[in-house]
Amino acid sequence: MTVNAWIQLGLYLAVVYLLACPLGRYVARVYEGEPTFASRALGWLERGLYRLFGVRPEEETGWRTYAVAALAFSAAGFVLLYLLQRLQGVLPLNPQGFGPVSPHLAFNTAVSFVTNTNWQAYGGETTLSHLVQAAGLTVQNFVSAGTGMAVLAALLRGFARRNAATVGNFWVDLTRSVLYVLLPLSLVLALALVSQGVVQTFRASVTAELVEPLPAGDSVVATQRIAVGPAASQVAIKQLGTNGGGFYNVNSAHPLENPTPLSNFLELLAILLIPAALCHTFGRMVRDPRQGWAVLAAMTVMFAPLAVGAIAAEQRPSPVLESAGVDQGPGPAQAGGNMEGKEVRFGIVNSALWATATTAASNGSVNSMHDSYSPLGGLVPLALMQLGEVVFGGVGSGLYGMLLFAIIAVFVAGLMVGRTPEYLGKKIEAREVKMAAIGILVPALAVLVGTAVAVATPAGRAGIFNPGAHGFSEALYAFSSAGNNNGSAFAGLGANAWFYDLALGAAMVLGRFWVMVPVLAIAGSLAGKKQVPASAGTLETHTPLFVALLVGTVLLVGALTFVPALALGPMVEHLTLFPH
Repeated sequence: MTVNAWIQLGLYLAVVYLLACPLGRYVARVYEGEPTFASRALGWLERGLYRLFGVRPEEETGWRTYAVAALAFSAAGFVLLYLLQRLQGVLPLNPQGFGPVSPHLAFNTAVSFVTNTNWQAYGGETTLSHLVQAAGLTVQNFVSAGTGMAVLAALLRGFARRNAATVGNFWVDLTRSVLYVLLPLSLVLALALVSQGVVQTFRASVTAELVEPLPAGDSVVATQRIAVGPAASQVAIKQLGTNGGGFYNVNSAHPLENPTPLSNFLELLAILLIPAALCHTFGRMVRDPRQGWAVLAAMTVMFAPLAVGAIAAEQRPSPVLESAGVDQGPGPAQAGGNMEGKEVRFGIVNSALWATATTAASNGSVNSMHDSYSPLGGLVPLALMQLGEVVFGGVGSGLYGMLLFAIIAVFVAGLMVGRTPEYLGKKIEAREVKMAAIGILVPALAVLVGTAVAVATPAGRAGIFNPGAHGFSEALYAFSSAGNNNGSAFAGLGANAWFYDLALGAAMVLGRFWVMVPVLAIAGSLAGKKQVPASAGTLETHTPLFVALLVGTVLLVGALTFVPALALGPMVEHLTLFPH
């Protein structure tokens, strides 16, 4: 690692933590119903939405009703987005004249955006109309992120309440998440991105004159048509909501989606901002800020070494080129290291740091092509997804996923000392442990089974264009991304085919809702329990010891589950780079 790399990594994390603390306190006030500047400005809109849809904000529900509301809302969003794609040829705001999206791709895309995965098996600027991009995808970017935050709010109330039968009102939590958190932040970020040159228009394209006209047979090509559209508004929420779906096919590597070093830093900052802030929200809502700091510390302990590993792996010369005598060192004419698939305006550090952050935070956006990373560099984003998307993770979903691991960690600690485990003053019993195990293991099952089917069937192998270890890594990456609701890709995989559209869609559903429902079940169970006074045998869950135990639990589960698969992919590929 170079000095420049250390400075950039340190500065990035410092700014994230500096902004996360006040934002986390603000989000806690939103969920606790306290007045904020946003509620004073938009309270009329919140009340109007309740009247329009018949919501009684003062009425709270139990976890089952809360879960049914979340599932029904997501199902309705899926149907609407599917229909928008299938009917886009006859709908307005389609200056490109695009026809209907194929049924299997429309299914995959609708599932992807409703589950906050934003896996994209299409090129946005060549497939979807402005109406679908703005009214379909961007809207789902807001509400799918808001759904994850709402479920987290219910879980935190479960920890905080005593002998309660309710965990909140889903419609209130969803509305406040969008109106008071996601919308204001997205507005500020979108304006900042527009100032840097990110496009925001309803025009279909613009024509630019080429600096050097190109011969084409008997004629000369002197102009180029460049696709434009409402990109800045989608980019802002795709980053803040850990959605990741780009307006353009190459996502944030596109110069009209991420044109400058400042826009790159702002978009990178937005990836981790809300997930880090929610740790402080957790501490405030359970009335013990130390708990939030402990979870944030555990996330950082895992994130920082992996970021260093990714940067170092990409800055290292390729053994294949090294053995051929190729000079790969930095110099006036080259950056050095592995620059394949990376934008020169960002370089290795910003590219590898983005790859680490986007897979840590269930974001999935990219500013470089992960398929071109070295085997060990590509291993880092794979590992971060396979840990369960809990190292920061998605907005809401990352923290409630990490709290599932915390429940397992205190259960293991209880077994060690022979007493009933407790977490935040609540006894952790069989029901909570079973639900936590389901939430952790079902996404892993979707990843491994999906990958096995892909490499074992003709339909799956037909989309793998790189045989051998790298092709296996591409399939493993795709299902790791879908099963953990990340959305990034290794590329090099023919994903827009009926097999992958349907199989990855199924993995997204399992990765989202087979975690969400068990989390709500735990919230309801904990809310109904009484507070247990701390005793001499109570494990303190805000100490470095607990941070180490939590990190160890996450790494142990990830290692036992995925190391054999990783050994068949990036590890084997790395060994083949050496001539001996």
